[in-house]
Amino acid sequence: MILRQLRFTLRARPRGFHLVTREVLEALGEMGGIGNGLCHLFLQHTSASLTLNENTDPAVREDFEVQARRLAPDGAAHYRHSLEGSDDLPAHFKSSLFGSGLSIPIADGRLALGSWQGIYLGEHREHGGPRRVVATLLGEP
Repeated sequence: MILRQLRFTLRARPRGFHLVTREVLEALGEMGGIGNGLCHLFLQHTSASLTLNENTDPAVREDFEVQARRLAPDGAAHYRHSLEGSDDLPAHFKSSLFGSGLSIPIADGRLALGSWQGIYLGEHREHGGPRRVVATLLGEP
């Protein structure tokens, strides 16, 4: 059994949902020598998220952002936490709704994503900055 852990940073992006599969794969390299196993990605932030979804039509990511803003609008009068800006508390809600971690199987040395699946970074702040990820890879050579 092989266990590898690595850390990498996703470049800063504007608010919205962004396909980051290629950037994640570049950071993972050769999957740490694992042929079959599991890759867990953990985003070390409370105002962004990681999720899997459709990897071809950018309209899907745009629709995700529109719906997320409806679920947790900026600056709602009933929010108590507002010291860090009108987009901060809604960003925390969205992070909890979409999640901060993904577990993806590794098969034959590659992430076993479906044909139409891609890894999304949900950037929920107007100026979130670079986002740190911890990847844990576990499996057999």
